[in-house]
Amino acid sequence: MANSPRAVLAASFTTGETAVPAAKRFTQEVMTAWAAMPVGAEAERLTRALVEGVSGESFEVRWLHQGDSIQLEVIERGHDYGPPLDAADWGVSFSGNSRVRWARLDLPGGGGVPEEEAWTEPTPSPGWLGFLADASDLLAGTLDPGMVPAIIAQMVVPRLASWCAVYTADQGTGPLRLDYLWHADEAQSDALRARLADVVLPSADGPAVLSVDGTQALGFPLTARGRRLGVMCLGRRDRFPDESLQLAEDLARRAALALDNARLYAQQAAANRALQRSLLPPEEPRTPGLDSYVIYEPAGETNEVGGDFYDLFPIGDGVWRFAIGDVCGTGPVAAAVTGLARHTIRLLAREGYGVAAVVERLNQAILEEGERARFLTLLHGEITIAADGLDMRLVSAGHPEALRLRPSGVVDVVGSPQSLLGVFPEVEFEADSIHLEPGDVLLGVTDGVTERRQGSRLLDDESGLAKLLAECVDLSARAVAERIRRAVQDFAPEPSADDLAILVLRAPVEPL
Repeated sequence: MANSPRAVLAASFTTGETAVPAAKRFTQEVMTAWAAMPVGAEAERLTRALVEGVSGESFEVRWLHQGDSIQLEVIERGHDYGPPLDAADWGVSFSGNSRVRWARLDLPGGGGVPEEEAWTEPTPSPGWLGFLADASDLLAGTLDPGMVPAIIAQMVVPRLASWCAVYTADQGTGPLRLDYLWHADEAQSDALRARLADVVLPSADGPAVLSVDGTQALGFPLTARGRRLGVMCLGRRDRFPDESLQLAEDLARRAALALDNARLYAQQAAANRALQRSLLPPEEPRTPGLDSYVIYEPAGETNEVGGDFYDLFPIGDGVWRFAIGDVCGTGPVAAAVTGLARHTIRLLAREGYGVAAVVERLNQAILEEGERARFLTLLHGEITIAADGLDMRLVSAGHPEALRLRPSGVVDVVGSPQSLLGVFPEVEFEADSIHLEPGDVLLGVTDGVTERRQGSRLLDDESGLAKLLAECVDLSARAVAERIRRAVQDFAPEPSADDLAILVLRAPVEPL
């Protein structure tokens, strides 16, 4: 141990099952950084041998580059270690309450790092840089604000500290509360939680020393975009190495930004869901005397507000109106047209306007939106319960064709195609009269079903949807809708990029 090191790389660890693997990974990073791979296997063997002999709760692994050799040191503090041992190429030394066990390896051909890379002050090692990169990837990989504190704590324990407590404020405001606590020794978690009950959290912008019995504890504010979101508290029995403090500050900044992004994402998703609910019927349609079922699924992980909508509502005794439509595009502009369409249809239908008259007036209302107007396809109809099935009046305005399934398995198209809405101001619509015999099924869908894509193929190519419906003889309305949905999901492995709406009406064989 006589030579002055030309470079030093060090890292702190906590004893336990992960100590040896973590120390070996650090050694691999050091060997790579110093281009000392020829002795990498021997370096890992020595690391395991020395780390397995650690008797304290924490230790430091230090590699010293001495030109023609490299030296491994495992440093333990705060324990009575007994008498030292010595040998030619390994040994033990003591300084106060510290024990240093070391081993030296000769480098093939000598040589080493340049003198200008000599290490005089603690700087982030390649291991720490890799740690920060991994931490950034983990934090960026979640948009759940409830998961961010857990990721923070489990990243730093035991690499940086023996325990970590993350405090956050609800919605970024109000008093801080303990959100997540993680200790390297799970058995000590409850005792630590009790000690933290009265801890005074720092109010300053920088790191602060905390008063926690039995450990050295530091608090790092979680601040992003000028707002303080919480505090990350770290604790360990021995002194924090200087480089770990710098690393913790850097990690706190990244964690705060990840937490703020996750909260913003969650708020936006909640707003989208609330807006989407406002564009759909307030409750599941109840249609006594009529077997019906509706499925609606917005596309996207965040349930972004889509342009598909449906409605099924009574306008008189034994008479219902239904609508299933698709507004061009997604987002707030499409949502505005969706809301206009659904509420206009309900209002006009309950005012006594016929099916064709409702569609014509809706077309004018969309055109009056001016630049905000969007194209809209719509299937709108009226259902009247009859003694021998269901009588319908139906308008299909640019919408995917409605299909009727007979009990014999025959599927035919119902309703003549007419102009979509929001394009021509003078268009007139005519309602088609349709009768469903007992057991007949009427299926209406949006293009999220018919245009489900697998490579260059669409689900409805070669009458694919009609073939699926033909397999649904004698099924209830709900069973038909679920089978169509499952077929859409199974058609392609990737998630659908379009909203999906399915409306099934079945003339009951017997009174319901």
